Amino acid sequence: MPSFVSGPIKITHVSGDGTVNFGDVLQIAPKSTLKTNSGSGGSNNGDFLQTNTFVSFTNTGDPDVSDSNNVANN
Repeated sequence: MPSFVSGPIKITHVSGDGTVNFGDVLQIAPKSTLKTNSGSGGSNNGDFLQTNTFVSFTNTGDPDVSDSNNVANN
């Protein structure tokens, strides 16, 4: 189905295996995965951003062996 994109679009940076798609697509599969642990407000992006974090704890315990398997996507 054709798509119609209207309005302002702002893409400031796409790096690595990032995918930006406008229009028809059958399947988009990740070529790489990454797990990041960051505290409250640690990964915010945008214009005119303000965060107020008074107490932040990040639990980084990860008992499973693999989170995202993408071996067959290459």
